Amino acid sequence: MFTKILIANRGEIACRVIKTAKKMGIATVAVYSEADRDARHVELADESVFIGAAPSRESYLVMDKVIAACKQTGVQAVHPGYGFLSENEAFARRVEEEGITFIGPKHASIAAMGDKIASKKLAMAAKVNTIPGYNDVIESPESAVKIAKDIGYPVMIKASAGGGGKGLRVAFNDKEAFEGFSACRNEARNSFGDDRVFIEKFVEEPRHIEIQVLGDAHGNCVYLHERECSIQRRHQKVIEEAPSPFISEATRKAMGEQAVALARAVNYQSAGTVEFVVGRDQSFYFLEMNTRLQVEHPVTESITGLDLVEQMIRVAAGEKLRFTQAQIPRRGWAMECRINAEDPFRNFLPSTGRLVKYQPPAQTMEAAMPVPEGGGVRVDTGVYEGGEIPMYYDSMIAKLIVHGLDRDDAIRKMREALNAFVIRGVSSNIPFQSALLAHPKFVAGDFNTGFIAENYPKGFSAALVPHDDPDFLLLLAAAAHRRMRERASRITGQLPGHELRVGEDFAIVLTDEQGQRRQTSVHITNGDGSYRVTLGGKTSKLRFAGPLRDIAVSGEIDGRPFFAQIERIGLHYRIVHNGLQVNARVLSARAAELESLMPFKAPPDLSRFLLSPMPGLLVDVAVQPGQAVRAGEKLAVIEAMKMENILVAQQDGVVAKVSANKGESLAVDQIILEFQ
Repeated sequence: MFTKILIANRGEIACRVIKTAKKMGIATVAVYSEADRDARHVELADESVFIGAAPSRESYLVMDKVIAACKQTGVQAVHPGYGFLSENEAFARRVEEEGITFIGPKHASIAAMGDKIASKKLAMAAKVNTIPGYNDVIESPESAVKIAKDIGYPVMIKASAGGGGKGLRVAFNDKEAFEGFSACRNEARNSFGDDRVFIEKFVEEPRHIEIQVLGDAHGNCVYLHERECSIQRRHQKVIEEAPSPFISEATRKAMGEQAVALARAVNYQSAGTVEFVVGRDQSFYFLEMNTRLQVEHPVTESITGLDLVEQMIRVAAGEKLRFTQAQIPRRGWAMECRINAEDPFRNFLPSTGRLVKYQPPAQTMEAAMPVPEGGGVRVDTGVYEGGEIPMYYDSMIAKLIVHGLDRDDAIRKMREALNAFVIRGVSSNIPFQSALLAHPKFVAGDFNTGFIAENYPKGFSAALVPHDDPDFLLLLAAAAHRRMRERASRITGQLPGHELRVGEDFAIVLTDEQGQRRQTSVHITNGDGSYRVTLGGKTSKLRFAGPLRDIAVSGEIDGRPFFAQIERIGLHYRIVHNGLQVNARVLSARAAELESLMPFKAPPDLSRFLLSPMPGLLVDVAVQPGQAVRAGEKLAVIEAMKMENILVAQQDGVVAKVSANKGESLAVDQIILEFQ
């Protein structure tokens, strides 16, 4: 067994690998860029090596620097994590040539599965179901149209070297096939340096289901059941679960056996994932093989009880698998939500900056450790409170994983965990995750890869967050206010005759962006450590657990447990529950009456300004002062977290002033330019 390994990655996955290595008694070496000097994975590792500037192309993607770090520290093996160099055949080969073990598949296996056209031919040879299509290189848009017509619309146009949703289009007619082919080829050339494009049948109402495989160097290969990954936004996974609520036992067995057959065909030795698209009739077809550890591997670990990172290390060290196919359990139900630094109410634009508050829910499961009876909650992360979310890498803050007795139990645990997850300083997608988990079709397991696009066609907004009882948030605000007043009334040294009176009757006031007020009367009494709250003619009994200072609170309402977030901000109470957020003022009846007479201060008119919609790097300013622009014309380009955002003019106008310079790091809503 190895005594020291290097993790050629950062963030969450680097921390995850370190946990398993420590359990196995293996020393670890971290590599880090300028942006990651104070990162969590650097702190957790036994040693660390600086490898370059913040951009990944100058640090984490530079093979020579990573291999030099290996030699400098005397490691015996390298774990690549996911992303960066993890599926780079040249890197795996270089590592092997240097006499260092690559904790992953052999470079020949990576090469075989890395090319989508070649991998599809291999799959066909291994008798794996493949989607009807044209697997040779297509030379022109005209040829693409003819091929698409022969296959039958709809078709999917894909870049051979694509990934992450890039170089992919769906065409339903000749025009879309012609334009989609050209767009795919250009995107593939720019993103991957490879403009080869192929076409295949598009499966309608498809589900994205993947099979986890594990092989060793002794000819043993097994599958560790499946993961349901159909909840996607722009081809990026949002929620993953295991097992799938859709496929039958027969389909599960057939998919697993075909995945193993493909792995054997390329002599696969490590953990890998075979991805399938599954139609509504449970017909399934090979998509691609990911020759690395997947982001969503924790859900497989939860239902099988296996540590996949440990298995990868043991296989790389030459050990045999210690279990057969029949010995792999499938216990309960697991779900994973990717908690990302993005603003769901601003079209999911990246959100970078300092994590002013980072308080994950209480963990009852731990990576690299056995799953407790009855399941629980696990958080895999590479961040900490007070740390930075840099603009140079992906937007992941944490992975929230739950394990339940069944799917309903897993959904319940996940909703509670999201309610208790406190993130401040940057925006997160938690409200969106909460909305998805409450959607009736998701709860019923009735969804496919088009679920988000179909149910949120105009994007996501606060109005789309469902809640069984919105008045519950008002009730929490009222009870929190009463609790705060009680504490204030106990302050010593108050002026005699003018002591604070707590009161029992209040008004809850909500004001929207247009200044429209909604006022609700509430009556609150306290007895035996609980509150009796009467709102809207209904009386509830509420009890808080924990101190007043906590943002994440728990308690009971009419005997039912709840988790929520309560925060005092100026005169408002910010209440968050099940993704819904309200900003409420709790006033005395007289104060509410007087407040209603106050004029509404409208927000300033910013229509003459171009504001940065997200924090990021201003990579281009396409206009100059005095220049006339037309609606739709490019004004500026901002880049953050691997996302390029092109800002265009919303109407005709003339540029009066440019307030930001190319190369400047922008804050959200910072002025870029001003119109006359």
